[in-house]
Amino acid sequence: MSRTPPRLTAAQVALGIRRAGGDVFTTRRLILALKTAVAAAIAWFFAPLVPFADAEYSYYAPLGVLVSMYPTVADSLRAGIQSLIGLACGIAIGFGGLALVAAGTPGIAGLALVVLVGVALGGIRALGVGRDWVALAGLFVLLLSKNDPDGFSSSYLATMAFGVLVGVVANVVLVPPLYLQSARDRLSELRAAVVAALDRAADSAGEGEPDAGSLREDGDALAEMAMAVAADVDEASRSERANIRARGIGGVRDENAQRWWGLERATYLTRDLLDVLAQHDRLDERHGDPALLEAALRRVAELMATPPVDDEMGERVDAAWQSIDAYAASVPAVEGTGDPHHQPGVWLAATLGRITDISRRVSAALA
Repeated sequence: MSRTPPRLTAAQVALGIRRAGGDVFTTRRLILALKTAVAAAIAWFFAPLVPFADAEYSYYAPLGVLVSMYPTVADSLRAGIQSLIGLACGIAIGFGGLALVAAGTPGIAGLALVVLVGVALGGIRALGVGRDWVALAGLFVLLLSKNDPDGFSSSYLATMAFGVLVGVVANVVLVPPLYLQSARDRLSELRAAVVAALDRAADSAGEGEPDAGSLREDGDALAEMAMAVAADVDEASRSERANIRARGIGGVRDENAQRWWGLERATYLTRDLLDVLAQHDRLDERHGDPALLEAALRRVAELMATPPVDDEMGERVDAAWQSIDAYAASVPAVEGTGDPHHQPGVWLAATLGRITDISRRVSAALA
């Protein structure tokens, strides 16, 4: 029997390209780059007008834009605030270093102490991205403030704050990012990958000789894709916050959340199923009837391939249950003193049943 051409190939290629090239040429990345460039130019132009700041330090305004410009509005606001808090802490440390130097401490010792304290305080996780600015700001104050530490520090903080403000406003006003549709597409890719893995497992079951290497490769690919999709779904959720474009699209958000709930579990169960099949070079009587196992895997794959709100969902759920029941009947019963862990057929039938039930629940929730 010839093997079914792996449908996972396209998903694996897409994932490989995504991991290698990142988001450099994606529309969302180019829009973010353009918005950042515009915001940096605006911040640079108006920085000399910032109160309590010397125009000599206007170059910190574009830097403030860079530290605050993130793919989502919520992330931009959080990163901007965290960066400013980190800067304030660093400036305080820098003043401490200046006081030590003024009291007679050697300059090199003052520098070392500022860096030591700054790096140590950078371990405060609550500071987020601001952790990286504590030691840097302290070092800047110590080395660059010259004879006017107060003027430098106030200019540094005020100009950076202005840049952060411009960056956040730009992210809110200039095409605020919303990634719900992107997350929906990624969920569909993951569903297709699960379907392909189940089809490959059905091939192995039909031949009676599981290809352990192929099955484990599919399991690893599903794990990698699931992690990537989880990040995309989380980013899509964050992109709604403080986003004027998110009004009236709660249905898409709820649909994505429900689909991810089901796919996360179905992916885990599919990987577990692949692992059970890969543990044996040949299927024996403990696995039940190979033909019935193949049929059950095919029906569950067809069920997973069906969109949750499809009219045929109910029929495919019933077909999957019938195939699973027929396969389960061919699996040797576990004796009272037997170890169920040594009955792979029992585990396979139970896992297929869990995937089917999860698909049914997601469909019912979205109906």
